[in-house]
Amino acid sequence: MLHRSADVATTQPLRVVAVASHPIQYQAPLFRALAQSGDIDFSVLFITMPDAAQQGRGFGIAFTWDIPLLEGYRWRQVDDIRGRGGLDGFFAARISRPRALLRELRPDVLMLTGWHIWPLVQLLFAARSLGIPVVMRGESNNLRTRPWHARLLHRLLLGRCSAFLPIGRASRGFYRSYGIAERQLFDTPYFIDNQRFAQTADKLRPERAALRAKWGIAEAATCFLYAGKLEPKKRILDVLEALREARGRTSAPLHLLVVGTGELMEQAKAAVAQHELPVTFAGFLNQTEIPASYVACDCLVLASDFGETWGLVVNEAMACGKPAIVSDRVGCGPDLVTPGVTGDIFAFADTQALAQCMVRAAQDPARLKAMGQAACDRVTRDYCVDVSASGTIRAVQFAHPSA
Repeated sequence: MLHRSADVATTQPLRVVAVASHPIQYQAPLFRALAQSGDIDFSVLFITMPDAAQQGRGFGIAFTWDIPLLEGYRWRQVDDIRGRGGLDGFFAARISRPRALLRELRPDVLMLTGWHIWPLVQLLFAARSLGIPVVMRGESNNLRTRPWHARLLHRLLLGRCSAFLPIGRASRGFYRSYGIAERQLFDTPYFIDNQRFAQTADKLRPERAALRAKWGIAEAATCFLYAGKLEPKKRILDVLEALREARGRTSAPLHLLVVGTGELMEQAKAAVAQHELPVTFAGFLNQTEIPASYVACDCLVLASDFGETWGLVVNEAMACGKPAIVSDRVGCGPDLVTPGVTGDIFAFADTQALAQCMVRAAQDPARLKAMGQAACDRVTRDYCVDVSASGTIRAVQFAHPSA
C-alpha cells in the first residue's frame, strides 16, 4: 500500500495529486486555492504542455494565454509520454508506465479531471490497482441520451472512483443516473475568476462608448455577443439567422459582436454579407482582452448543442454584469440561466425562438439590465472558487477516511 500510516496522517496533510491534460485557464484558480488552503498537500500532474500552434488548433491562430497558468501551486509534467502527443485525439498520447509513475508520486488521493484522454484512464486503472482512492471531476452531464455501449463504459470507469465532484445540476444528474450514492457527491460548481473579470469590467465601463465605437456598434443598438470558436457545435450560423429574423420583428436597432475565430468564419462572413447584417467580427481576444467585449455588449448568446457540456463564457459574461440567452442543450443552463431572471433559454436550433428572445431583450432595456445584475449576483455568490475548493477538500477527506 502506498498510503501513509494513520498516525502519520494525523500530523501531515493528505498528499493529493490532480491530473490534467494540459494547463487550462479555468482550472488554475482552483489549483491555486487548493495549494494555498493548508488542508491538503496539493500538486498537479500535466500530461502535456502544448506549444502555441497546438494551443491554437480550433481557433485558427497560434497563441499562448496571456495570464499566468502555472503560478501558485506545485506541478510537473509526465516525462514518459509515448505516441504523437498533443491534444488531438483520445489516443494521441499514452503513459508508458502509469503504475511506476504513481509509485514515484506517492499520492494519498488522485484527483482526475475527466476521462477524455487515454492517460487519464490509464492512471484511473493504475490507481485502482495500487489501492489509491480516486476523486473524479469530469464535465459530462445528463442532458443527452447515450447509447448502451457508452453507458457501459461509464459504469466501468465510475465504479473505480471513490468520490465525485459535480460541477452543476446536470453534472450531478449524470452521476446519479449511474447509481452513484449521494454521500459520494461533493458539489464543486464550475466557475471562472469572478474577481478578475468583475474588476476589469469595472475599470473598462467608463470606456464603453469608445469600445462600441471601435467595433462599429451604434450607441442606441442592443448588442448581442457571440464569444467562442467558430465551430459547428456552437452554432454561429443559427445566431446569424436569428439576428436576421429578429430585425424583421422590431424597429429597435440590433447588433452582433462576434469574438473568436474558427472553421466557420468564411461561412459566417458570407451570411452576414448576403443578408447585410449588423455584425462585427472582432477576431480572437485573449484572456486580458475579452472583458472589453462583455462591457461593450448588452447580452451574451450561446446557441450550442450538447457538446457544450457547460459554457464558461456564460460565467464570464455574468461576472461582468451581463445576462445570457442559451439553448436548452447548454450544460450550464439549469444552474445559471433562470428565464426572465438571469437571461433566457430557447429550444436548440429554433432560430425563431432565439429571435424572439433577442427581440424581448432589445425592447426592454431595464429588464435586460436587471437580469445582468441578478446574473452577476448568482455567479459571485454560488459559482466561485471558495465553494468549489471547499467541496474538493471534503471529497478528498471522504475518499481517504483516515484523514
